[in-house]
Amino acid sequence: MSAPSGPNATGSAQKRNNVIVKVGMLGDAQTGKTTLMVKYVEGSFDEDYIQTLGVNFMEKSITIQQTEITFAIWDLGGQREFINMLPLVCNDAVAILFIFDLSRKQTLNSIKEWYRQARGFNKTAIPFLVGTKYDVYNELSQKEQQDIYNRAKKYSDAMKAPLIFCSSSHSINVQKIFKIVLAKAFDLRCTIEQVTDVGDPLIIY
Repeated sequence: MSAPSGPNATGSAQKRNNVIVKVGMLGDAQTGKTTLMVKYVEGSFDEDYIQTLGVNFMEKSITIQQTEITFAIWDLGGQREFINMLPLVCNDAVAILFIFDLSRKQTLNSIKEWYRQARGFNKTAIPFLVGTKYDVYNELSQKEQQDIYNRAKKYSDAMKAPLIFCSSSHSINVQKIFKIVLAKAFDLRCTIEQVTDVGDPLIIY
């Protein structure tokens, strides 16, 4: 995967390795996919994003031990008319984030179908189940939180996927999602602490 040094490279001017990690994002409309992507890439949050029409694409590069890693993030609009663009997002993806809104149960129920369709195009991508809008979920009753926790845990177990709750508006777990993607993709030891208690911003991997 790494780029070899050119024939003229000398020991003192070694070309830095560059690895591209493609990450797909799937889920119903208005679950916060674009918001999450922009928050991670640009560090900004805006509640007024226009719904994604088709596919959004952004890149972010980080450097780890002399290797430049570029996340190529593909975000599919959640409306059903964009389903024909699914291969664009899924093909060659190293990881696929299945996104649902923690305050809308129906968006979690939709994950089963998103997962089925995505697996038709990519059987090897590492799945992640990501619940957005944790700040809203945090205000729900304990009973509702428990119910969503149980359902999400059941789905993530069935998918064999890490489960992460995040909030783009409150900068909760956004960076950590991509750190765990990296650890899983390259089989690195992940030092991020797991969070497993109901009501807390879950990080289970």
